[in-house]
Amino acid sequence: MTTRERRYGVELTNLDEPLSPLAGATKRDLVDYLDEIADYLLPALADRPLTVLRVLRGQRPFMQKNTPKYTPEWVPTVTIWAESSQRQVRYPLCNDRRTLLWLANQRAVEYHPALGLADNIYRPTHLVLDLDPPDDDFAKVVAVAQLVRQTLDDHGLVGAVKTSGAKGLHVFVPVADTGADDVAAATRALAARAAALDPAIATTAYIKTDRAGKVFVDSTRAGGATVVAAYSPRLRPGLPVSFPLDWADLDTVTPGDFTVYTAVDAAAERPSWEQLMAPPQRLPEELIEFGHTIPVARVAAMHEGRRRARARRQAGD
Repeated sequence: MTTRERRYGVELTNLDEPLSPLAGATKRDLVDYLDEIADYLLPALADRPLTVLRVLRGQRPFMQKNTPKYTPEWVPTVTIWAESSQRQVRYPLCNDRRTLLWLANQRAVEYHPALGLADNIYRPTHLVLDLDPPDDDFAKVVAVAQLVRQTLDDHGLVGAVKTSGAKGLHVFVPVADTGADDVAAATRALAARAAALDPAIATTAYIKTDRAGKVFVDSTRAGGATVVAAYSPRLRPGLPVSFPLDWADLDTVTPGDFTVYTAVDAAAERPSWEQLMAPPQRLPEELIEFGHTIPVARVAAMHEGRRRARARRQAGD
């Protein structure tokens, strides 16, 4: 079997080499999957600045935003000023199968598009809640997902759900033209109200040691954040996939059901991520206003960490 071939004008190399000891799969497994799933995956990536997780031979996996100097000129890119790092970042835009296969040949395993489009990365098109369980008990995260769904319904909103490709779930709510600060505020408000419905199983505590075995309703995926795309592989044993689900399916599936070996057939039998997504929705003003009264989780956690450090120092005195 040849380890080189050409598809859609892309020279593919070293196809039968292992991706990584963790994945338990070859580069060919990755390329074949992305080629077959492209019609489902590309709409989630199109025109969005893209960060990928690459795994090169003999190196630790790393997240890459900047396109390398050897990127072909036919790969579309967008250059954006990054306030956090105070530099220009030249992101790839994965708008077609050829670009996707070129990225696959670069051993890009995970695909994390921005929540905003290339013309304004800081204006999110979706509000996202990331449900992160403390262990592998998927029933816990499903129960909290239903709390989130109830909260959305209480505010006249409709969300779509997908597995994260790891242990948790992502809930996406398409939003009409709304500034990043207001989307972030509404996300905090929804997280707080969902967790309040059953604080015995859900929490918004950003500090892990404060979660007490509960599912973390993470409201920090906002602003210029990225979230792994629907149908993207994850660099974990067996190469699981972030997979869209109907809400009614949550009780009958597990994240491990969807891998690069099973997701293509599963996608053909189910509604696509695009079909599951509601039209953009206006966020209630009351929700936004309430969210602005809730401290940003990372900032609050930073101040709390400092307070605890002072308390430990004082106790030591």
